[in-house]
Amino acid sequence: MRHMALTIDITGLAPQRLTIAPSPLAELAAMLHVRAPQTRVSAAFADRLLDAEFLWRSSRADFLLPADPRPTLEAELDRIDQLPDGVYVASALVTTCGSSRLSFGAPAPDRLVELMAARGPRQAAFAARLLSDPSGARAHVRRILEDCATEFFDAAWQGIRTTLAADARHKSDLHARHGLSAALAAMSPALALHGTRITLDKLQNDSTTAAHGLTFVPTVFGHPHLLAVYAPSWQPVVQYPITPAPAAAPGLVRRRLDAFAHPVRLQLCRSLARAPRTTTELAEALRLTAPEVSRHLATLRAAGLLHSTRTGRYTSHRLDLTATAALGTDLIAVLLR
Repeated sequence: MRHMALTIDITGLAPQRLTIAPSPLAELAAMLHVRAPQTRVSAAFADRLLDAEFLWRSSRADFLLPADPRPTLEAELDRIDQLPDGVYVASALVTTCGSSRLSFGAPAPDRLVELMAARGPRQAAFAARLLSDPSGARAHVRRILEDCATEFFDAAWQGIRTTLAADARHKSDLHARHGLSAALAAMSPALALHGTRITLDKLQNDSTTAAHGLTFVPTVFGHPHLLAVYAPSWQPVVQYPITPAPAAAPGLVRRRLDAFAHPVRLQLCRSLARAPRTTTELAEALRLTAPEVSRHLATLRAAGLLHSTRTGRYTSHRLDLTATAALGTDLIAVLLR
């Protein structure tokens, strides 16, 4: 059987043009791709997400993986707004056209209509709007992504951005100290360097060049997938998964389940998942005494579910969303041991 791979030619690529950095937009797209937020949003908002679902469902629109990651989702959305309509629409419709990468301006409109219809009437209608009213459709997509931040992503990003930034720094250090081959091997066993060519072990045969820039973006929610953007005239971007941490020990899983079992602690977690709070703020919100809140916070901290940061006289607390999200996987691992 013939080996299949995507090849990125990095001949002439200056070291400073290789970027390894987290992207809030790429991580939001990864969450949407695995449908991670659907259990945490209202039914009305879940229905709104269906409007543009084809942008991230089976594949992802190229503009959802920025070549120049910014620290905030808003800044990355601003960069998308600078794309010409033709580039934006072509990038979006790559996902509608299946595995074939669009060269801008193709395929023919009648073929596009046929391909869009296969996605279902709702998404076909929205893709048709992209062609007839790109400005209105783009504004609609931006509003959906902005509302994702309010509904669930801001809270999730607070919990994972440090992990993503630390991994990007680690891979950058490997690149600087031991070379690109070592950094690629640490990102994924599906990545390798052969001379001046990077290969991605994928179920496709294709090639692109990265003489002017190449970006690697870590993801927590994208595991175990290795995703690449490489359309013509598009700077290549590779999103690689961070290897999940080992499953928690049975005793720790039990303590975390016990921590969530108490109704007051569950209310505290609901508040802390949205934003950091001080003990006084939590006491006032739940109409409890500060000592009562402190006792419950101590239980959450002992279970590894809480981060506390002291600033001057005040200590703010936030829920560890990564540990909380892993609880379901950890429980399954314990049950199957």
